[in-house]
Amino acid sequence: MPITVVGLILLSVTLSAIAQISLKIGMSSPAVSTALAQGEAGRIALSVVATPHILTGLGCYGLGMMVWLAVLAKVDVTMAYPFVGLGFLVTLALGVLLLGETISLTRLIGTLLVVLGVVLTAQS
Repeated sequence: MPITVVGLILLSVTLSAIAQISLKIGMSSPAVSTALAQGEAGRIALSVVATPHILTGLGCYGLGMMVWLAVLAKVDVTMAYPFVGLGFLVTLALGVLLLGETISLTRLIGTLLVVLGVVLTAQS
């Protein structure tokens, strides 16, 4: 697989992980938390669309999708898609580093097994 395609895959996976972190931050914001507690659908929707981190997360997903389309135009989906599993590792790392989340040994081992699967698939 050409290095440019690998770079596009890694960019797409990273954008998806950043989107997850941004969405988590946005959904944990006081405005959204308050709206969720009140339970009014309109107020919830308004607070969600007015939260910059949520909009950033959705934008990252959109950009990641465009990059992913470029990947699919260049390689077989059966070769590219296993790399999406790297998103587990990137999201886990960002969650720990940026959100202060803790991980159990079991979760770490499971994530590393997914990465091992990606490595094995990439070598085939």
